[in-house]
Amino acid sequence: MGVRKGFWPGAILAAMAMLLPAAAAEAAPARRAPPARSLKPFASDAALRAFLQRVRASAAPMANAEPMAAPPPAPSAEAIVVTGAKAVDITNTQEAGVDEGGIVKQRGDILIVLRRGRLFTISIAGGRMAPVDRIDAFPPGVTGQGDWYDEMLLSGNRVIVIGYSYARGGTEINRFRIDDAGHLRFEDAYQLRSSDYYSASNYAARLIGDTLIFYTPLAIGRAGDPLAALPGMRRWSGRKDAPFRRIVRADQVYIPPTLQAGGAATIDTLHTLTSCNLATAELQCRAVGVLGAESRSFYVSPTAMYLWISDAWSQRARRRGARGFLYRLPLGKAAPSAIGVRGSPVDQFSFQERAGRLNVVVRADGGGDAMWSPLVSDGDVALARIPLDQIGTGSAELPLSAYRSLPFPNRGYWGFHNRFIDDALLYGQSSDEKKQQLVHVVPVAGGPIAALPLGQSVDRIDLLGRDGIVIGGTKDGGLGFATIDLTPGAAPKLGDRFVLPKASQAESRSQAFFFAPDPRSPDGADGMLGLPVGRSAGGKDMAAMLYLRRNARRLSAAGELAGSAAGGARDDGCTASCVDWYGAMRPIFTGGRIFALIGYELVEGARRGDGVAEIGRVDFARPPARR
Repeated sequence: MGVRKGFWPGAILAAMAMLLPAAAAEAAPARRAPPARSLKPFASDAALRAFLQRVRASAAPMANAEPMAAPPPAPSAEAIVVTGAKAVDITNTQEAGVDEGGIVKQRGDILIVLRRGRLFTISIAGGRMAPVDRIDAFPPGVTGQGDWYDEMLLSGNRVIVIGYSYARGGTEINRFRIDDAGHLRFEDAYQLRSSDYYSASNYAARLIGDTLIFYTPLAIGRAGDPLAALPGMRRWSGRKDAPFRRIVRADQVYIPPTLQAGGAATIDTLHTLTSCNLATAELQCRAVGVLGAESRSFYVSPTAMYLWISDAWSQRARRRGARGFLYRLPLGKAAPSAIGVRGSPVDQFSFQERAGRLNVVVRADGGGDAMWSPLVSDGDVALARIPLDQIGTGSAELPLSAYRSLPFPNRGYWGFHNRFIDDALLYGQSSDEKKQQLVHVVPVAGGPIAALPLGQSVDRIDLLGRDGIVIGGTKDGGLGFATIDLTPGAAPKLGDRFVLPKASQAESRSQAFFFAPDPRSPDGADGMLGLPVGRSAGGKDMAAMLYLRRNARRLSAAGELAGSAAGGARDDGCTASCVDWYGAMRPIFTGGRIFALIGYELVEGARRGDGVAEIGRVDFARPPARR
């Protein structure tokens, strides 16, 4: 990763914001109100083919192209129609109303778990727990070897599993029917021609109503007809050689005019936003693609998907100004739009769509969403505030006045974390024993920035009602929980703090954390949180679900629920997805009950005053025989 520190030194940026108001106004396309507000697609297959062939001819020889990540949406006048039964919200999601692919969902009194290539159902009806069914998460007649089934969503009486098959090639969408008792049956499967979508922090799939929305990248090939490799879809019939039906036409592929003009542009990936109607008997999908470099970060709001491509121009391009592009793709049928940008977001939590603007935290250098890239970023930090009506034809650059330089004394490259909480931005970094660990709290609309000393690292930032919580390691090997009081109208301040000795986070995925506010807490500040924690003892690593109680803004230990030795490592006959890349532990709060999903066990706890004590467990990997 090439490091470009100081791409907007704070003093220079501040000076330009004050001294060049006229230049900033001239650069802002919104003030000129241009008639065109979106990108133009390719006019025909012939035009797209000629362009891709030109890209091939001018590109440097490429080693095996790494698969990329997902593209975002654009401003749309057409809304997604939300219909169908909604899954119970038992996992932590970034945006309300936008469900994310995960490993556990709930339908009525049935919990559904995706683990190691299989789906399991457990009934929690009548205050009990009982395994009901299990089924392979892949189509009948295949082994699942070389496949990874990562994300699950629930739409009405359909369970949808999203995976990637190296054996058959491409992204898989597998649909299963579930009845009220929790019995499962395979319905159908579809494959999409794509590169791998995996990210260590983001989720490829979202669900709004009955509409499945997901991102896939596709590396542009170097041989053959370039159109033959465009995104395609086929219904799985058991034949590996079954033809794909192309789902992206030339007039559904977009690129900013400055990139299309060529030069030193990096164009090696087609980022594809696919939306599917899950309510139809046969899956109906449409797709739109944007061209650019493979380094990307994406975020899905209730109205649009945003894709930030950080390295639109090759390193050999001596180019001033924007080095990347922000694409906005609508969740309806409106065309994508774009604007030139600088820097790189760290992950999906670097974004917030709010009140007609997109707020984005960027660092001078980062690697985007793919694989482990969100863990590594470097250089200066800034907050970009982008009016949605300035994202247009891709010909303009976001003016420097739209970036606010932010303090970041540590300037490390490892473990930068950020999160928007209503009108505030919180950010900080993982442990660095040489420097004081701080969490910075920034009023998004402007105002003094608070730098709060923590006495711990910043390994996770999340929400407690309207307040924030920072979780991270302490210098003496403990796990610290620091609350951030974000009372409206008052200066942010450090609240209560709790330290769990000799422990660490057992999982880093956002969905591994959950806070359940008390129903009678007016601001949602009081409640209980759950988080998987790990310890080492006797040369063995052990994990448990930790619960903390928050009452009157004070944190206290509520207890732990742990897995049993019998529920740990075992020969489960796994043939697909045999590594828990998305984790295997989740805290679950539902119907006034408390559960911990730990591997193949579901453990229930009951409240004892402000604490939690185990009252039962079930091993769901050995359910009753199928009907």
